[in-house]
Amino acid sequence: MDGLYEQLRIAIHSVWRRRWLALGVAWALSLAGWLAVALIPNSYESTARVYAQMQSILPDKIGITAAERQGDLLRVKQTLTSTENLTKVVRRTDLNLLVGSERDLAAQVEKLRENIKVTAQQDNLFEISATSGVGGFSNSQNARTAAVIVQTLLDLFVEENLSGDRAETGQTLTFLDEELRRRERALQEAEQRRVDFETRFMGMLPGEGSIDQRMSAARLELSNVEQQLMSAQGSLNAVRSQMAGVPSTISTPNFAASVVTGGGYATAQLGALEAQLSQARAKGWTDSHPDVVVTRQQIERIRPAAAAERANAAPSGASTISTPNPAFTSLRAMAAEREAQVAAASARKNQITQAMQLLAGKQAEEPGMAAEQARLNRDYEVLKRQYDKLLEDREQVRLRSDVQSKTDAIDFRIIDPPSRPNVPVAPNRPLLLSLILIVACGIGAGVAFAKGQLQATFATQNRLEQITGLPVLGSVGEVVTAERRTQDKQRLKWFGGAGAALAGSYAILMLVEFWQRSTVA
Repeated sequence: MDGLYEQLRIAIHSVWRRRWLALGVAWALSLAGWLAVALIPNSYESTARVYAQMQSILPDKIGITAAERQGDLLRVKQTLTSTENLTKVVRRTDLNLLVGSERDLAAQVEKLRENIKVTAQQDNLFEISATSGVGGFSNSQNARTAAVIVQTLLDLFVEENLSGDRAETGQTLTFLDEELRRRERALQEAEQRRVDFETRFMGMLPGEGSIDQRMSAARLELSNVEQQLMSAQGSLNAVRSQMAGVPSTISTPNFAASVVTGGGYATAQLGALEAQLSQARAKGWTDSHPDVVVTRQQIERIRPAAAAERANAAPSGASTISTPNPAFTSLRAMAAEREAQVAAASARKNQITQAMQLLAGKQAEEPGMAAEQARLNRDYEVLKRQYDKLLEDREQVRLRSDVQSKTDAIDFRIIDPPSRPNVPVAPNRPLLLSLILIVACGIGAGVAFAKGQLQATFATQNRLEQITGLPVLGSVGEVVTAERRTQDKQRLKWFGGAGAALAGSYAILMLVEFWQRSTVA
């Protein structure tokens, strides 16, 4: 500890002996540093906080997802610092005074981009800050410019929130409408080519689809028509065989004689029942059918009465008349109906057969007909899918455009309006002035100490003995006269005055700094 204390005394003594050198260096460095700080323009920062809440009810119903709404919010943040928006900010603020050409405008935009920050905070809060430190502006002008920059950014934020991507949506709708009209024309042309092809080659064939599919459908229909023809022909033959065994007319007593004798009713009822039985058999009913069994039983019960009526009518000399047999009439009508069915089935069979033969002949003449049809169908289906997809996209975009134009996608509120700064954020002049003074004094003392180390003088007897390694027998003290003492006091006053002037300069600079801040407020 004694050694350290001795070294400290020696260092202080060395600096003190060269105090004017230390003070001069401190003055020079302080003046240079203070001048450099004075040349740095004050930068003022203005901040504002906004709240942006995304709508989450109606957009979800039409497919606008949360990711898309987050993307809209991110897009707004990014476009705030876009070149176009920053150009608007420059034109609307005092920064426009610094613009004399497009090159100057680009330079101001780049500087402004570096001085603007959009920071996302929690709970949908965003902080927008801007710094202005133009050397040619006064402190008050820089502070005002910073506040105007933030206010302009807020205005642009509102514009982005209100307009969103409506212009882009309008362009998208215009493009989709034009594309739909073009695809519709192409679809109509493809459909017309299909119609022409089918008219030329497959107009007579049933069904839809390719040639093979239509040929299969034609074969299936031809098989059904042949079965129908066979069934109708069988029914016609059955009716004709029944007609061969049924007389076309029947003899019945005269009406007047029937009234006298009370006859004629059983004979008429017997004819009606026989007609019903003929119709049932024409339908294909067998003798074991319940209705056929009942009809035959009724005929058996009435037949004796009808025979008695005819026997009673002959001896009395009553006249008889011939009337159409109802059973024969019914069978003839059924035969006509079956003949019509047979004729229709035969005509349809001939039509399908001729169409198949015609198409087979055209296939032999034009082997690429099936490939041509497949190509036409493929082109039509592709165009139809594209048209349907474009139509769906157009309606979706239109619906989203209506939602965005009639509702706000983002609920935007200004929490803290742009602040009007009165204290510069940079540079911190009080701190810099203090640091410069301290560092200058420290460097001055260091220079004085270094010079003392370079000179071969020794402050104490022990120091001389340590350096030379020789014993020191004694030392002679300095004799200070009265005149020398007076001179030393005078020099000490001058040194104190110079040091006080340095401290006073520092105090004046601090007072000027705080006075300038008060004028900005």
